[in-house]
Amino acid sequence: MFRVSVEETFSSGHALRGYKGKCENVHGHNYRVQMSIEGPQLDGIGLLVDFTHVKHALRGIIKEIDHQFLNDLEPFKTVNPSAENMAKYFYQEMTARLKDMPAGARLVEAVVWETDTACAVYRP
Repeated sequence: MFRVSVEETFSSGHALRGYKGKCENVHGHNYRVQMSIEGPQLDGIGLLVDFTHVKHALRGIIKEIDHQFLNDLEPFKTVNPSAENMAKYFYQEMTARLKDMPAGARLVEAVVWETDTACAVYRP
């Protein structure tokens, strides 16, 4: 099994509704997102997937939320914009954008870091 991962960064603000503490207030993070794809075989030139294609898809998602207040965007108008929910959001959005992956290759996880030392992982 092979695994490839890409990472990108962005900055956004949010407020955790119902949280009893300072994170209930509006604040921001410099987020880091990692998307990982696994598959059993490489193509004819030795690639599982083209990094460029995966990065393009991830950058398209980030472009929509970079320097935004997440609580004002779907699905975070109703779903709390926690790192956990953001990881699931990235997974779902990437799955929709990566429909033409090679046979057997699949997106396996999304990781969202809020800080250098705290992250959330979503695996279906």
